[in-house]
Amino acid sequence: MGQNTAQDLKTVPLADFHRRMGAKMVPFAGYEMPVQYSAGIIEEHRHTREKAGLFDVSHMGQAWLHGTEAAKALEKLVPGDVQALHRGHGRYSMITNDAGGIVDDLIVTSWGDKLFIVVNASRKHIDLPLIATAATGLAELEILEDRALIALQGPKASAVMSAIVPATAKMAFMSALEAEIDGVRCHITRSGYTGEDGYEISMPVGNAEAIAESLCDHDDVMPIGLGARDTLRLEAGLCLYGNDLDEETSPIEAGLAWTISKRRREAADFPGAGRIIGELTEGPKRKRVGILPEGRAPARDGTVIHAPGADVIGTVTSGGFGPSVGGPIAMGYVASDHASAATALELAVRKSMVPATVVKMPFQPHRYFKG
Repeated sequence: MGQNTAQDLKTVPLADFHRRMGAKMVPFAGYEMPVQYSAGIIEEHRHTREKAGLFDVSHMGQAWLHGTEAAKALEKLVPGDVQALHRGHGRYSMITNDAGGIVDDLIVTSWGDKLFIVVNASRKHIDLPLIATAATGLAELEILEDRALIALQGPKASAVMSAIVPATAKMAFMSALEAEIDGVRCHITRSGYTGEDGYEISMPVGNAEAIAESLCDHDDVMPIGLGARDTLRLEAGLCLYGNDLDEETSPIEAGLAWTISKRRREAADFPGAGRIIGELTEGPKRKRVGILPEGRAPARDGTVIHAPGADVIGTVTSGGFGPSVGGPIAMGYVASDHASAATALELAVRKSMVPATVVKMPFQPHRYFKG
């Protein structure tokens, strides 16, 4: 989960709330974060799939990019079509480097004359200076150090949220609005990273604990830690930066070609466009795939992938037990000629070679609300 000592760790605004709720706290991305509560990871996972889970994602980086040229400025760093975003709508994209690797993935929401940006906690010290530099002369970056971020995820999330803010009921996936919760102005997006319907709520740090407690007072809501967050996003086939994405991996290898619009492909005006457009045309040498191991032993990240009885063809980047699947699941990168669904693999788990099969992702269907 991390290499920081206790003295190095930062504290999220909800730290006291987590401890009161019985959380086990661990280092993660430079912060002391809840990995699980007393119910345990399996129950937290199942509760989110069946009802609604509350996740603290306040460690992530939040920022406004102000100015009518903000979208143009951000497109200097990302291959996503930011300028095409309508007011109050968001998009998943990524910052790429000149070699076509991924510096970070992010969510950007347009408000016309400004963008709301959320980046990963472990990369914000890299991302935000890059954005500030790219924006020079075009837009102004405002880093939001005084905001907390909570995600409410699961099939009951809409009922819980719409009882507080009725307008959230009709929000489509990746749309946004600003509204008051308990008299506090909040930025609400219908998004998340579990594969479930849900919301992310940005609010002033000083109000985060009261809002979190108010949401958890609802019978359908319970707090969820990093452990279940990871099993949920793995079952949803979603990438984790640092595991499935890094500065060597291209968006095309990662299966994220869908994030690059026709306009951006034709313009080829983003960092690493030469490699990325080349891989779109000719295909990448390796691809991210879903993997279903046989038996009960999970294949963790770093597990070496072989062709049956033969050579090494790749590495697992995320793996573990999928509570909703009811068995081990994994994703990883394999040579492209071994990436088709139903291809047989072998995984070097401990001292054994475990048979496995390439499968289509997600492992659990996404349940986003499309309106």
